[in-house]
Amino acid sequence: MASSEQGSGYSVTPTQTRGFTGRHNSRKSDDLSFQRPSVKDGRSLSGGSSQYGQKSFASSMQPVGPPGSFNPEMKSATQGGRTTPQADPAGLNLSRLQPQFKDADAASISEQRQAAVRDKIAKEMKIKLGTENMLEALLSKNNKQTKEQRQRVEIELGTSNRKLAELKQELDQEILRAQTPTTPPGNRLSSYFRGSPLKSPPRNTDLENDPADSVDSESPTVVLTETLQQLETDGMQPDYYIERANALVELLKRNPTLKYDLAWSVFSLRVQLMLLSESSDVVAAGYRLTRHAIADRKSLQTIRTLHTDELVILSLVKKEKAVLEREQAVKFVRAFLDVKDGVREISRAVVRSLVAVAETYDDRLKDICLLTLAEILAKHTELLVAADGMSTLTDALADGTFPAPEGLVASFLHILDHPQQRRYLHTGHEFEAMFAPFTDPLLLNGNEEKLKTCAQAISAMLKTWPGFLLLAMNGAASLRSLIDSLVYPITQSRDTVVELFFDILRIKPPSWSSSFLAGRRLTTYGRVNALPTEHPSQRQLAEYNADGRFDLTYHFSALVLAALIKAGLIPALVELIKVEEDLTLKRKTTLLLTEVLKLAHHALPETISANIQVLGGLVSRVEDFGSEESSVNTSMIYQIESINRTLNRTTTSNTFGRTLPTDELAVGPQAIERSKYTVLMDAEQFRQAMIDSQVTNHSQYVKWKWDIIHGLVEGPLLNPKRLEEAIKSPKFLKRLVGFFRPFKYRFSMIRSTRPNQRYVRTGCALMRTLTQTATGIQYLAENKLLRQIGECLAQIDPHSGITSATPLFDRHQMAETLSGGYFAMLGALSHSPEGMRLMEQWHMMDMFYHLVELKNRDDLIKALLGNMDFTLDSHLRVVLSKALTSGVKDIRLFSTKLLRRYAVGRVQYSSGLQDPSSSHWALRLVLTQLYDPDVEVCEVAVKILEEACNQRSHLEYVVKCRPSLDHLGEIGAPLLLRFLATSVGYRYLSGLDYITQEMDDWFLGRNDSYVALVEASILRAYMDGSISKASFNEDPAVDLHEIGIAPPHFYRELARTEEGCKLLKQSGHFYEFSSTIRDFHVDEEDPEILTKVKGCMWAVGNIGSMDLGAPFLEEAEVVTAIVRIAEQAEVMSMRGTACFVLGLISRTLHGFEMLAENGWETTVDPRGRSLGLCIPRNLEALCLKSVGSATHARVPNPEEEATYKTVTTDKDPVKAKILKLVVEMGNSVMYKKATGELHTIKVKQPTHFSDTELFRKSLMILESHHYRQQARHKILNLFNPNVMRKIVLDEEMGESTGSDTG
Repeated sequence: MASSEQGSGYSVTPTQTRGFTGRHNSRKSDDLSFQRPSVKDGRSLSGGSSQYGQKSFASSMQPVGPPGSFNPEMKSATQGGRTTPQADPAGLNLSRLQPQFKDADAASISEQRQAAVRDKIAKEMKIKLGTENMLEALLSKNNKQTKEQRQRVEIELGTSNRKLAELKQELDQEILRAQTPTTPPGNRLSSYFRGSPLKSPPRNTDLENDPADSVDSESPTVVLTETLQQLETDGMQPDYYIERANALVELLKRNPTLKYDLAWSVFSLRVQLMLLSESSDVVAAGYRLTRHAIADRKSLQTIRTLHTDELVILSLVKKEKAVLEREQAVKFVRAFLDVKDGVREISRAVVRSLVAVAETYDDRLKDICLLTLAEILAKHTELLVAADGMSTLTDALADGTFPAPEGLVASFLHILDHPQQRRYLHTGHEFEAMFAPFTDPLLLNGNEEKLKTCAQAISAMLKTWPGFLLLAMNGAASLRSLIDSLVYPITQSRDTVVELFFDILRIKPPSWSSSFLAGRRLTTYGRVNALPTEHPSQRQLAEYNADGRFDLTYHFSALVLAALIKAGLIPALVELIKVEEDLTLKRKTTLLLTEVLKLAHHALPETISANIQVLGGLVSRVEDFGSEESSVNTSMIYQIESINRTLNRTTTSNTFGRTLPTDELAVGPQAIERSKYTVLMDAEQFRQAMIDSQVTNHSQYVKWKWDIIHGLVEGPLLNPKRLEEAIKSPKFLKRLVGFFRPFKYRFSMIRSTRPNQRYVRTGCALMRTLTQTATGIQYLAENKLLRQIGECLAQIDPHSGITSATPLFDRHQMAETLSGGYFAMLGALSHSPEGMRLMEQWHMMDMFYHLVELKNRDDLIKALLGNMDFTLDSHLRVVLSKALTSGVKDIRLFSTKLLRRYAVGRVQYSSGLQDPSSSHWALRLVLTQLYDPDVEVCEVAVKILEEACNQRSHLEYVVKCRPSLDHLGEIGAPLLLRFLATSVGYRYLSGLDYITQEMDDWFLGRNDSYVALVEASILRAYMDGSISKASFNEDPAVDLHEIGIAPPHFYRELARTEEGCKLLKQSGHFYEFSSTIRDFHVDEEDPEILTKVKGCMWAVGNIGSMDLGAPFLEEAEVVTAIVRIAEQAEVMSMRGTACFVLGLISRTLHGFEMLAENGWETTVDPRGRSLGLCIPRNLEALCLKSVGSATHARVPNPEEEATYKTVTTDKDPVKAKILKLVVEMGNSVMYKKATGELHTIKVKQPTHFSDTELFRKSLMILESHHYRQQARHKILNLFNPNVMRKIVLDEEMGESTGSDTG
């Protein structure tokens, strides 16, 4: 190896790859490979800057996730593309040659190759030197004149560097190949592997050929056996063992079943020798190989017999130099967590080591050790408590340095949910640690990241039932301390807390909030409707419509808001607005206060919301009027009112939950300006307005006043007389319409940016205005505008015969310019029959038929279909139908989503009347999509129909069409449930024998699976972080199964009709559910029983949420039982489920009254209808009275005490003193003295630290008590490094002696 280190930049560290300059990269890969790509004939393996071939790169990108790995992409690119591990030719192929050729020829061949490579290196060095000289000369000259020459020389220099690196790498391989000994022949296959074919196919012994093919053709068992045989060789360099270990890992990855048939008696011997190696990198490779060989708990037990517990402890106390070994040791421990019950095989001693690492603030493995401890907490709480790891996790939460606090919080919440695990919490105040940074004024300033991390942890707690019920205890003391922290005059801290309230209440800031926070006045907001419209289909239809779905997150947010209001949120926000000097934070707090008041008004009962809406503290007394405080209070009230008006304007909705068309420029001074331009404007004012628009004065459109133009188009030009004047005007309308003509290359060449969309809006308004009068229609028919648009369409129509080298509607122009705006203008024409006739005049309909057939222009088809208006019964509906059935998948999916707005009746038809039958054409098309060959299209169609069936007329029409849904399976189930809502649908499904079969399925098992579905929906709602946003073209509400919404329930739909209620009564299912709920014991913890009772509660709640199903509640008297579960169940998630179910029950008058009798209040709308949100009058009734057990301190059992007493004493006085000093090193007061004394003993009597028994006792002491990482390092480093090898070898000697004598 000496020769290879000279001048080659070679390193023996396993995952390092040499750069072209010989400098070493850091080792961060999971792969410990030394293998280098072979280079033949001095040629580069790739033409780019990488020194590896494509095959190698492809193999390195395979997404392999080994057990226990916390970074699944940590695979080195230095591995070759070979899919089977291959031994080096000297060790494998030469051993198969005849003995007379092996020794004589191998050395000479290697020497010849080394000489040839060195010659090539010398030549390449000369080329490199000359290139560098030339480059230096060029750099001294003028840069502009020598730019091209310099670039060519730099490329040549890079090529030389790459070739030199490859040649040096080839030389290293030749030297390594010459030093590798031959491997002994393998004839003991059966001892390595059981029950597998052992026949080895013939292999090519020619060294010049690539042996990958021959290796691939071999059985994995043969490769495994031969690689293990190679590991028997002693005295080799570390990279020799690392390469073979990596080869075995790759083999186990490619053959996952191989590890189940390993003969551990032989395999473990090879692994143990690697783990005992003096090389840290070989030990790391041993950990990695062992981790990939883990199959089940039995294999873990076998692995532990290799003394892996002690070895992991020794590895983790090593310094940062052994970074790879320590990293692989932690991954090895984490692999235990991936095996069923594998956590039971993790010893307390190992967990103590993880705790010590996690407590070391500057250890690079601190975070992953914390995460591992959190997983152990969730899977084996007792083990972590025994290792004193609980305080480590709580300190990490309070410290705020862990990058993913949600993971730590999730583990705490898991044990908080169940009483048997909750007893390990001593006081329940462990969770208050994350509030500490907010309440300490010394920590607030300059610790923004720490505060944000703690805020994430608090947010994660307040998004689950266990966390919320814990923090709401004792009058929500923890939340009150958080709110009180707003008094500290530190802007960053206040901003973090305000952001936290936005998050936990799921308040989505309005789209204009960024401008508002920047200081823009509310009265100047224009284009409110130009932003993506928030369709209230889920909020209005789900929460405020008795027939809609039940938003679980909204109900949960109402409970959280009630707790925050009880803790004093409103006065704290008011005070903050008064005193805060930072204007941005002041506006943000005002926005939060307004949203909180609005949410309280809509979601909380009047007893809570009525008092806080007054804000009496802001109304000044008469004698104080005119003072500074009075002005601030008045300004705040005015701003809250302004925000409310703006919020209401942007979410205006009618009874059906449909967003009303809001004028995009209808707010502020612009509205005042445009109010001048009415239809009744007289001729003189109109002429002056045309002059003011600058159209008649300038031919350059950038100088025109587009706000005035837009006002004139939507106002006076609707008057036929004013329109005639504009036409007769020598320049106004001619220039305006000419601006939009494609071949003028003005509008069509403008870049597509958001500000430039005003030109498109004005063009659409112009089209609508001109089609409303006979004069305008005649002008459009005679103008060149539509003819030129038709010609541009013909350029891309393959059947027109017209072609162009640069068509206006090619993909680039559509993406970069406003040429796509012509489709919006054509869409404006499609609103009226007159506009349709104008398009037909220029044969545009024929071209539309042809355009939807284009397979490679999905952008064009989406622009066409997305802008057209299909309310008129015209050719456009046929075009849409053609796209629905014959387009590619993306177009079919887009077109299906487009149908939603027509199918659910959210479109104003030109007649102005919303006839129930006006949507039937869209429903027919959606029904056709149920038979689409792609499942995704079918799924979207089902969701659209499901929403459309919320309206009874649509439901009856869909049932009348009698669609067949058998081929859709589970996808079509929600739609079939919708059919149960009417008597017609009930009779239809009853004839198909669907109802009885479905009822039996739900009663026997689907109720339980519904529980998992609901809980997953809630979990995903809070894990996704951001509330779904609307897109521009596609309708955002097409995904009806929004996260956080209770999925459809069979018994709910059954209870909608009298026939269904009759069947429900005959079946007796409701009474079975009620009996199960009444018999539930509040201290029950069995998971199966909990799931069963949850399923019964959801069934009862869904039945009770319907008017026809509510009488069942009175007969069974089940509401009281559900209230008892909500207030007394020991399992927190049971309380949460009961709260949700009570919310469902509160939606009917019967349920409302029964809940009032049991102390729960329900939120109602202004009409007195229940909104399905109920809250107990005393919020403390939901919370636990106490958490944890202050008396549940872990007491060692007598056996442990006896063992500890034994290991701390010894007959030898010196050893006894050493053990005593080891114990004292756990005491921070005596640590320094004990360290000095141990060091003295080590110097005077070093032989004692080679004693295996003393070493074992020291390990047991470390397991019994908590020691810091520094103390553990010093204690274990006192012992001889070979003491572990001595322990293993002594055991082997004992076993062999026992077998001999036996």
